[in-house]
Amino acid sequence: MLSLEKVTSGYIAGIDILRDVSIEVKKGAVTGVIGPNGAGKSTMLKTVFGFMHPRSGRILFEGREVQNYPYDRLKQMGISFMLQEHSVFPQLNVQDNLLLGAWTFRKDRSIVKQRLKEVYDLFPMLLERHTQKANHLSGGLLRMLCIGKEIMTKPKLLMLDEPSAGLAPKVVTEIYALIRKIAESGTTILLVDQNIMKAVEVSDYMYLLEMGQVKQHGAKKEFEKSIRDIIRDSFTGS
Repeated sequence: MLSLEKVTSGYIAGIDILRDVSIEVKKGAVTGVIGPNGAGKSTMLKTVFGFMHPRSGRILFEGREVQNYPYDRLKQMGISFMLQEHSVFPQLNVQDNLLLGAWTFRKDRSIVKQRLKEVYDLFPMLLERHTQKANHLSGGLLRMLCIGKEIMTKPKLLMLDEPSAGLAPKVVTEIYALIRKIAESGTTILLVDQNIMKAVEVSDYMYLLEMGQVKQHGAKKEFEKSIRDIIRDSFTGS
């Protein structure tokens, strides 16, 4: 569904964050990307979503080159992106935030109503607080709202940047159970997270990024076998 072919990208002229990165996200699968801070994980997602254009290489979505497309066009094509930073409107309530997530088909009220029901079915705690302002939600509920807002469009590909960041272990478990349910509903997921154990647990295929390059990749079972070595070599530096 999504392919990056030798993609190089960065924020400042002359300084590359990603260097010749190639990954493939298969339809219907959860593809996880792990790596230490500064590895280029978030930069990769932002490059895919058109927040920045690659300096070289190609990005293909469903066989079409999209590396120069703006993010709004990518959204209409079926790509949604939950940023690491909260992407909701704090002064609006839960339901209004979700409705704003459905802007691509806002004129068809029947579809919006159906999507809202599906999101509430997936996140019943959001339904209980649908009139509550976003800035009054707990960290876990806020993360659920961020994910719910992105799946209001029923995306073909959902990209998640650090969904477990700053959350208590129990809430992380709940969030990852929901991610698995979203995948089982048919949504392809590209997941970036520093929670290695949870990322490996939910993913079908994994990539390890270090210093802007793919150091290792393989099926879930391969990463499960070498998880201790990955943590020791890539995350502790010992």
